[in-house]
Amino acid sequence: MGAAIARLFAHEGARAVLGDVLEDEGRAVAAEISAKGGDAAFVRLDVTSESDWARAVALAVERFGGLHVLVNNAGVSAASRVEDTTPAEWDRVMDVNAKGVFLGTRAAIPAMRSAGGGSIVNISSQLGLVGTDITSPQYSASKGAVRLLTKVTALQYAKEGIRANSVHPGPIVTPMTEKRRADRATSELMRSRIPMGRFGEADEVAYGVLYLASDEASFVTGSELVIDGGWTAQ
Repeated sequence: MGAAIARLFAHEGARAVLGDVLEDEGRAVAAEISAKGGDAAFVRLDVTSESDWARAVALAVERFGGLHVLVNNAGVSAASRVEDTTPAEWDRVMDVNAKGVFLGTRAAIPAMRSAGGGSIVNISSQLGLVGTDITSPQYSASKGAVRLLTKVTALQYAKEGIRANSVHPGPIVTPMTEKRRADRATSELMRSRIPMGRFGEADEVAYGVLYLASDEASFVTGSELVIDGGWTAQ
């Protein structure tokens, strides 16, 4: 999903820094963007590391002259019941999905202030809005935390021209959902809960992120954009 967002932003003229712990994949996407005439750089980024975030923001400022948009997209999943979840499993998901968004936001705000404002787009989930019996407690808790962290950020920095919004995708065709989609019973169960009857595509999320990052969303902050095929309308 992050790759789809980066490609779309570059297509629209953005200069992008891509960050990931998957270095080969990240460098490949940056090289693809550059080969098509875009301007992209890759930096190794563990979102749970303050120093990695500082390096990523510094690269954006040094190479492109400032930072105007942050998309917090990194995430991990899990599937377990409350009583079967270990503290270590809880911490792993919360560290990446919630703490990672906090650290990224915290690192980006000074650069955005220097740039005269900016837009922070945090990828949550439809499971940050509603509960379900087929995911883990830590995944839903982490995505709910992203939703409210986004609102607090929006309120604290609105007067500085820094907007913050969350995006709530339903099940999307990505490597994260590949295992569940490959299991016929699980796939059918998930599709049965989506009124549109299908999984979403990464590009469908990317277009929503592009809107929130753009000047067309200049009066939108502290909001949720739900892209879930109708899951949460039920």
